[in-house]
Amino acid sequence: MSRYWSDFVTKLQPYTPGEQPKISNLTKLNTNENPYGPSPDVLQAMQQVLNDDLRLYPPPHAEELKQTIADYYQLEENQIFVGNGSDEVLAHIFNGLLKQNKPIFFPDITYSFYPVFCQLYDIEFEKVPLTKDFSIDLGDYQRANGGIIFPNPNAPTGKLVALGDIEQLLLANRDSVVVVDEAYIDFGGQSAVGLINRFDNLLVVHTLSKSRSLAGLRIGYAMANAALIEGLDRVKNSFNSYPLGHLQIAAAIASFKDESYFKQTCAQVISSREQLVEQLQTLGFEILPSAANFVFARHNNELAEVIATHLRQQGIIVRHFQQPRIDQFLRITVGTSQDNQLLVDGLASILA
Repeated sequence: MSRYWSDFVTKLQPYTPGEQPKISNLTKLNTNENPYGPSPDVLQAMQQVLNDDLRLYPPPHAEELKQTIADYYQLEENQIFVGNGSDEVLAHIFNGLLKQNKPIFFPDITYSFYPVFCQLYDIEFEKVPLTKDFSIDLGDYQRANGGIIFPNPNAPTGKLVALGDIEQLLLANRDSVVVVDEAYIDFGGQSAVGLINRFDNLLVVHTLSKSRSLAGLRIGYAMANAALIEGLDRVKNSFNSYPLGHLQIAAAIASFKDESYFKQTCAQVISSREQLVEQLQTLGFEILPSAANFVFARHNNELAEVIATHLRQQGIIVRHFQQPRIDQFLRITVGTSQDNQLLVDGLASILA
């Protein structure tokens, strides 16, 4: 702590990112990274922009990338916003759209960056409890609010909200923005993007970190009515006019153009997830239904913290949340077949 800090810095409780340890021969299943690398076309596209043009600023509006995304989702370029990872996109959304005169709503068990953004921007909020089976009941959100945000599938539970339920919420909530954070939607859900042209208060957030294997480049985007996007652009251009560099733009465009690789790797993750669920159930784990690239599991007899500690001793790391209601769960990223087998074998030895 420094006496030169602003008062609000002293009071902040920053977000804690997933651990990135520098350990050799590590089986890393704690931060929901894709076990498969990016498309070879992405790597080639990045090589092509490694030239003297790096001395120049990138295009501030990333028009070519925006148009690529718009074409992919059958939207218009002015309905797309891009940023340095979905966390930066979300930060601008909280600051520019969710700072209202009424509290915003989000689940009590969800992405832990949401309350941090509320602290940072002095936004009043209310945590809406998940149901007994850890589902998001959007009926609980149909009352006066300053905005609504939730992940779909939810994190860390992995549970999916049906598109029809989102539509019903939008029909009932016309006076504030509804943000659907779809970081994991490509692993088993139906995107709400198709509702954007019907609801001018809907904003859908995506990332290239998960299903497109580009966590190391930090690329996120939002899709919405053009007026909402204009508001985000005003915030962005008052904060950082060049959020995406030449490499990021080239990589993202190439990723969207290699649809076959994208579908192939998503299918592999989904297949591995279903197999992993069966193996974990055989070992006595209860698994919440997951539409993400991770599973949320608790054992019938053994403490989650004990399991996580013993796995770490074997060079396998998973995520344990010391939080009420979920402190006996482990969030386990779906890895390659080899990664998953190492995990299952390690768990079997611990539980034996």
